[in-house]
Amino acid sequence: MERAAKYLLIIGAACILLSFLLFIGAHVLRFLGVQLKLGRLPGDILIKRDNFVFYFPLMTGIVISLLLSAVLLLLNYLRR
Repeated sequence: MERAAKYLLIIGAACILLSFLLFIGAHVLRFLGVQLKLGRLPGDILIKRDNFVFYFPLMTGIVISLLLSAVLLLLNYLRR
């Protein structure tokens, strides 16, 4: 049980670190004038009403999932 708790803490810390790096990286890229277009892909759902905006990044999620799957598959293949 202690081993699982340690792994969960490590995964949580890695997620926090990764989100911090992505946050800082986005600000650095914006400062340098580089604009990333990920998040407004065709297939993303955007509904605008009078006092309501709903955004569901369906296609963006699929693209990120495919990229992460490919990277993890490659890492698993190289490890063997």
